[in-house]
Amino acid sequence: MNNTSRRNLMVGAAAVALAAAMPAFAEDAKVDLTDLLTPPKEGDMVEGVETAKVTIVEYASASCPHCAAFYNDVYVPFKKDYVDTGKVKFIFREFPHNDQAMGAFMLARCSAKEKYFPLIDIFFKTQQKWVPDAYNQLKDIAKQTGMSAEDFDKCLKNTEVAKGIMETRDKGDKSYGIKGIPTIFINGKLWEGERTLVDLKKYVDPLLA
Repeated sequence: MNNTSRRNLMVGAAAVALAAAMPAFAEDAKVDLTDLLTPPKEGDMVEGVETAKVTIVEYASASCPHCAAFYNDVYVPFKKDYVDTGKVKFIFREFPHNDQAMGAFMLARCSAKEKYFPLIDIFFKTQQKWVPDAYNQLKDIAKQTGMSAEDFDKCLKNTEVAKGIMETRDKGDKSYGIKGIPTIFINGKLWEGERTLVDLKKYVDPLLA
């Protein structure tokens, strides 16, 4: 693999055509909750307890600046007061919109399950650093988790991992009309408007009453 290929992350299964983000659908849109909460074949990545009264499902891309802003400014403080305390269950679903995000999600899925959310945390907190040089930066992140360089390259060529991520993305697109990211469902209803911590709490608190 030459340096240009590495920089562009155009390797194996990660070299896929991904649509550009578009605005989300109507504010009052609601989906079939049972269908929405049915895990994909590779399983859902979940934080919080199963018995929580409120379930949030987020579709996001690891290299999306809006997704990083939501994660860092809204979800991290929200998680402390709502998810970690058992009030809210949070499901994160991959919706890669470019090869960089695809590579990051493949790395997260190839890693041990307990490393998944710590990796998502790294992706969003260091996004501006790793996205411009995705191959080398993700390889360095993988090394920090204990993954060898050989296993990292094998991961990025794993068609089954890529297929699972794309199936999750495609179902979000076709079944729930997801175009813009992040897209967030709260108990099956699309949450739109200002993506602030205050607004999220205002929306969730009545559901917990």
